[in-house]
Amino acid sequence: MNARLLEDEATVEKGDHARMASFVGAMAIADLVKTTLGPKGMDKILQSTGRGHSVTVTNDGATILKSLHIDNPAAKVLVDISKVQDDEVGDGTTSVVVLARELLREAEKLVNQKIHPRTIIAGYRMAVECACNALLRKAKDNKQDPCRYRIFLMLAVVHVQLGTNMYIFISVLLLRWAV
Repeated sequence: MNARLLEDEATVEKGDHARMASFVGAMAIADLVKTTLGPKGMDKILQSTGRGHSVTVTNDGATILKSLHIDNPAAKVLVDISKVQDDEVGDGTTSVVVLARELLREAEKLVNQKIHPRTIIAGYRMAVECACNALLRKAKDNKQDPCRYRIFLMLAVVHVQLGTNMYIFISVLLLRWAV
């Protein structure tokens, strides 16, 4: 007795084909939102498939990713990364997806060279540890200097409240005002 688990249109991917399909799906999602970055970022036209067929024009990566219906598991992970970034920081959703895409692209090259995925993951973990240590060595504690600490806090508040587009301009003005 054979139980049908998959629909007629469904396909089964195994091994290297499944891995490559995951790479391709994730990179396609990242490429979609990558073009929205920067001052010359392009808007996307989103049309809903539900009742009313509403149309939205946006260049916000989080909005675009939330509107997509995705079957690819790796692409879903990129969307989840974007949601976590949005929930925790409120900004950088597109950048984190583009960064993940670049890491995936490099991982794909290594997989094609027959390097085991666990070895690649171990290498990425070592790189994260190295980067964290480098940041800790460069970090400065300004708590002992109340003036610097206050300026840093003011810049952090401005950054969060105004977003990254206005941050550099306002921070330069604040620094001139504070000095």
